[in-house]
Amino acid sequence: MYDPTVARLTYRALLGRRRALILGALPLLLIAISVVVRALAGADDQTASDLLGGIALATMVPIIGVIAGTGAIGPEIDDGSVVYLLSKPLKRPTIIFTKLIVAIAVTMVFSALPTLVAGYILNGNGQQIAVAYTVAALVSSIAYAALFLLLGTVSRHAVVFGLVYALVWEALFGSLVPGARTLSVQQWSLAVAHKVAGGDLVTSDVGLTTATVLLIAVTVLATWYAGQKLRTLTLAGEE
Repeated sequence: MYDPTVARLTYRALLGRRRALILGALPLLLIAISVVVRALAGADDQTASDLLGGIALATMVPIIGVIAGTGAIGPEIDDGSVVYLLSKPLKRPTIIFTKLIVAIAVTMVFSALPTLVAGYILNGNGQQIAVAYTVAALVSSIAYAALFLLLGTVSRHAVVFGLVYALVWEALFGSLVPGARTLSVQQWSLAVAHKVAGGDLVTSDVGLTTATVLLIAVTVLATWYAGQKLRTLTLAGEE
């Protein structure tokens, strides 16, 4: 299910100079803001939770997921080079699964690690805030990568749609509209973070069991459907 050659090509595409600069910008901004906040306000658990939840989990993680997930396959479909890949004796689910693993790894590195660093800067991991939000970033990275990989497979405007989802649905509606929170990857990952941190600093509108089921279901279904769409793309190319 995992092909090293496909993985290497995908890593090379995702970590090219321009895309790497974009991927690194938000984590650096998060860490810089954390340093300033710590210098001005000192170590405060509530401030740390608000900053990590509002910037790291609600904005940085989904945007990095968009870049990594859509970038893992979208450009190949746009420029037609995916035909070369599909001509190789590789199963379509293997291609999708390999690209998913790469997208997950890139999203985790550029989101979870900076979240951990920022958390320790803000309050030294008081009340497990840094670890809790890092776990949330890791969990949400998997779901976001699968969702945006699927989006990159089905649409030529995947980046635009992905950013709309990340910035409007997750960051805005997912934070303000009660009904939308239930269908938010952010809220699902917060349920896991709440379990890690305990207490009332990290909260979610979704229970842990429901969040776990939804995270797994979305990841599995998105990956499966992306494989099916790639099969359809192959047939269309052969015709």
